[in-house]
Amino acid sequence: MSMFCYQCEETAKGTGCTVAGVCGKDPTTAALQDLLVHAAKGISMYAHRAALLGARDREIDLFVVEALFSTVTNVDFDPQRLRRWLVEAATVRDRAKRLYEDACRAADKTPEALAGPAAWQPADDLLDLVSQGVRVGIAGRKQNSDDLTGLQELVLYGLKGTAAYADHAQVLGQEDPEVYAAFHAGLDFLARDNPTVDELLGWAMKVGELNLKVMALLDAANTGAYGHPEPTAVRVTPVKGKAILVSGHDLKDLEELLEQTEGKGVNIYTHGEMLPAHAYPGLKKYKHLVGNYGGAWQDQRQEFDAFPGAILMTTNCIQQPKASYQDRIFTTGLVAWPGVRHIGRDRDFTPVIEAALAAEGFADDEPEKTVLVGFGHHAVLGVAGPVIEAVKSGAIRHFFLVGGCDGRHAGRDYYTEFARKVPDDCVILTLACGKYRFNKLEFGQIGGIPRLLDMGQCNDAYSAIKIASALAGAFNCGVNDLPLSLILSWYEQKAVAILLTLLYLGIKNIRLGPVLPAFVTPKVLQVLVEKFGIAPITTPEADLAAILGEPAEAAA
Repeated sequence: MSMFCYQCEETAKGTGCTVAGVCGKDPTTAALQDLLVHAAKGISMYAHRAALLGARDREIDLFVVEALFSTVTNVDFDPQRLRRWLVEAATVRDRAKRLYEDACRAADKTPEALAGPAAWQPADDLLDLVSQGVRVGIAGRKQNSDDLTGLQELVLYGLKGTAAYADHAQVLGQEDPEVYAAFHAGLDFLARDNPTVDELLGWAMKVGELNLKVMALLDAANTGAYGHPEPTAVRVTPVKGKAILVSGHDLKDLEELLEQTEGKGVNIYTHGEMLPAHAYPGLKKYKHLVGNYGGAWQDQRQEFDAFPGAILMTTNCIQQPKASYQDRIFTTGLVAWPGVRHIGRDRDFTPVIEAALAAEGFADDEPEKTVLVGFGHHAVLGVAGPVIEAVKSGAIRHFFLVGGCDGRHAGRDYYTEFARKVPDDCVILTLACGKYRFNKLEFGQIGGIPRLLDMGQCNDAYSAIKIASALAGAFNCGVNDLPLSLILSWYEQKAVAILLTLLYLGIKNIRLGPVLPAFVTPKVLQVLVEKFGIAPITTPEADLAAILGEPAEAAA
């Protein structure tokens, strides 16, 4: 069976995975994920119309958000789990239909008879579900128009990424009915036939606006639960003792694990995007949260193999486990891999703790090395005065936001070299796991201000927006007029959501790499270049020279 998927940066040959996903997704999983998106559209067709009549159902809202998040790259690879999602989707869709029909009766309106995704019924067995998924996948729509299909996927991938952030926020109690209504409206739009280019571009901007609102909710959720991040030195070398490694993004899972392991002689390490957790007062108070281990997600098979303890995956970024650690890796939340033990919604991490206690642990302390994290908007704006004065005096010439997703593409060495070559009178802002390309290098300070400011997870892009907006206000100019350049790396759909937010805010001249998305056709790219000045990265020397107005030799 063939497949077609081009939602991530590593898509095969830069055009699309057709035999198996580079991520490890097989054709069965790909088809079931496509079908789950189709089912979510059907649910939202009813939920959107119900919302217009003032009726909503939180369980329907949450299901759609979680269904979208489950189809993000490197989240759910388990066909049986996806099958259960699809069976439940039909039940939720019927519930949404009743909600809409009841709202129509209350408003004395005649309900629409909806077709397409709203009329889908799940097949009885897995193979037939897969066949249904193949029929509603990307390949068929691409035959009609590559440009329109690419724009539809741009909107969809933005919604998927935003759904991930919305799920993180709601786990910590931050929700907004208008956000859920926007998801339903977006999926209802994607269920329509024959959209125009202008309509799709308009919806791309709406998704950017939605993601901005959701990132604000997530920022409020994280800081409300754990306090504002503080500049914090984080140990990156192991200490003696039993150990659990926590990867992914979900701070609530980490908190629950820290509570359940307190006093049990098990040290907790963060991995990948969990590194920023060490800066939150409500999390770093746990003395057995001892440090960060390893780097970004793409190196996990080697790093997890070498880690002498248990491993917990809390969100996306899982890769196929090696046999050497399959019995000590666990998943929780929406992430799943066939044959890997899953911790349910009760977050009882007893099996993880038992696996850690049974493992060898680290035999000795290694010499201590640290990295500095915790420069969220609250921390940076707290020293805004010295920063502004440093810019006015010329001590700080330029800011570079170098961040985003990491990955396996050889061209990602660009970001390491770019950071190395940034002049000593410039400051680097960074976030997301792309920082692992350079966050252990020594950059020094400018007048007491670190030249490398780690603002957190990809989830914390809101901090970069807040800082840029505050600087623009201080200098009485637009963000595009600041001495600030964005050099971004992308991998999956959360990066797409953030990019759409930046475009919605009117931020121009973003450099994007390591390669441009396969779903952005030349015609669509031309529109983005003309309207927003988006450009692919070239070489560190050439890009620095163009930004700083210097000869390329000087940048080198």
